[in-house]
Amino acid sequence: MTAAVTAMITAVVGVLGTLFAPVLGRRLSAQQRDEETRAEEQRRRFEERRDAYTAMNRASRQFHTLLKDALHRLRDGVYGDAERDQLEETRRDYRDRYAQAQMIVPERILEASRSVNEVLAGIDAAVKRLDRGVAREGESAQGALRDLKEAEPRLSAMRRLMREDLGVVD
Repeated sequence: MTAAVTAMITAVVGVLGTLFAPVLGRRLSAQQRDEETRAEEQRRRFEERRDAYTAMNRASRQFHTLLKDALHRLRDGVYGDAERDQLEETRRDYRDRYAQAQMIVPERILEASRSVNEVLAGIDAAVKRLDRGVAREGESAQGALRDLKEAEPRLSAMRRLMREDLGVVD
């Protein structure tokens, strides 16, 4: 190869490099923006799920606690309007958190939450029947307290699945 041919090739490569540099720069910039957007969306979804899990866990446990308290008070004959109102407010909060979670959480978490909901809703209905004096045959506060114990392992299983989904490892 002669010096003239080498100079010509070098000049062509230089011109092509100059012409394509802005195109390549824009393309790399666009890819980087797309990656940042995807990462931001993934982070937003993670935070949304974590917030839903936190609210659902808190509301479920609060509802469970107040159901237990209501049953003890019914059993002891000291269940009053303040307790009724607090339980109803907590039930509504739980229902809202449950409904919100249904829109954004994976199916395996929903299955666990349905299992918890099944027990809590059943006990809530029993509390209302006992409070109104229309208990089913054999239904009692003491029996409902025993039935409410079914919720405890279900609450723990739900919390464990939520933590796993968030990447929390023990």
